[in-house]
Amino acid sequence: MNRDSGTRRDLLAVAAAALLVAAAVGIGTYIEHRYGTLHVNWPPLYARWGPHLGPGTPAALAVAALVVAYGPPLAARLSWRGLLWGAWGTSMAWTWSLALIDGWHRGIARRLTTSYEYLQVIDRFRDIPATLRDFHRHILIGSPDHWPAHVAGHPPGATLTFVWLDRIGLGGGAWAGVWCITVGCTAAVAVLVTVRALASEKMARRAAPFLVLAPAAVWVGTSADGYFAAVAAWTVACTALAATRRSRTAALAAGVLFGATCFLSYGLTLLAVLLGTVLLLTRTWRPLPLMVLGAAVVPVAFALAGFNWWEAYRLLVERYYEGAGGIRPYGYWVWANLACTVLVVGPATVAGLRRVPGAVRDGERHFALLVTGALLALLAADLSGMSKAETERIWLPFATWLLAAGALLPDRRRRAWLAAQAALALVLNSLLLTGW
Repeated sequence: MNRDSGTRRDLLAVAAAALLVAAAVGIGTYIEHRYGTLHVNWPPLYARWGPHLGPGTPAALAVAALVVAYGPPLAARLSWRGLLWGAWGTSMAWTWSLALIDGWHRGIARRLTTSYEYLQVIDRFRDIPATLRDFHRHILIGSPDHWPAHVAGHPPGATLTFVWLDRIGLGGGAWAGVWCITVGCTAAVAVLVTVRALASEKMARRAAPFLVLAPAAVWVGTSADGYFAAVAAWTVACTALAATRRSRTAALAAGVLFGATCFLSYGLTLLAVLLGTVLLLTRTWRPLPLMVLGAAVVPVAFALAGFNWWEAYRLLVERYYEGAGGIRPYGYWVWANLACTVLVVGPATVAGLRRVPGAVRDGERHFALLVTGALLALLAADLSGMSKAETERIWLPFATWLLAAGALLPDRRRRAWLAAQAALALVLNSLLLTGW
């Protein structure tokens, strides 16, 4: 495939995506002002207008300039281990600098302490088994001492993460933010490991700068969904290693991580689509028995502690429609969510996804199908009706894989596409105040 061909079609795809975003902004603004049913201040994003600069601004500009200038050649020349460490470190530098544009308190320390967030209920988990047995009784809005939105909207594994951090002396919003950024940025490493195992090291190296310099970093730093995305990404990576290296340890780890992922977010059961894609690509079901065994570990532990996942999910659906989810119009969000995704993944990813159908070489075919699996999972989440707004953070576990599509872009234009990614992230982070 000649990567220099089709640039005009790449730009047309980006223009079409930009029109989708413009339509979502214009129509969404009208709906919100006229009817007030979207419950977002700057549709389609959960954000409000607030141009600002901060201590992270110079750092973000410097990181962007360095990755644009040196990212592609370094990704090609570093040792494999050096590339993985470099991707993690650079991803953290980019995410931290973007978060600090909002300042330390607003950008990091207070993000997970708002009235919607997990840290509001740490004291209610003094007796963890008793709280888990009683968890479902506080999900509905009309129930006594109902959980805050994010606690009620997720299985208790999400909240327990911050409870355990508190127990080991890392309590409070600052440590929670540090945890989410540090763990969340490992998702880039997991994607590189997966792409190398399933496609080729060359494709992984080509994808690396786009995984690092991603607009998605605006929401990884800090929302807990960035942390969820990393756990999900390592689930896929372990599955890929289990399938290609016949590693029993990797198969068991993939199962355990998948079980854990399902207790971080109900919607991440859709990760099964991506895991199935990996097994189809490798044409083996050999890892499945150990994966199934591993996947039972976390659910069995929670069940023995008294938490009923299915009952909690049933009540969550009821609560979802009691609140904003029952008011937000499906007819708008079913396509406006995709506009959110465009802003999360950026123009380079749109152009790369445009090239996916033409990726006909063996390595590229596997790579293209991996990205397609993530896209199918995202579309399933969209059609479900349980993702209306805030998908810029909720879909991070799927969007992370779409970022790798930048590997399909032509060499001589890679720096231009990386610059476009960085510019979008900087504009979004500097003009809007995001929050949950």
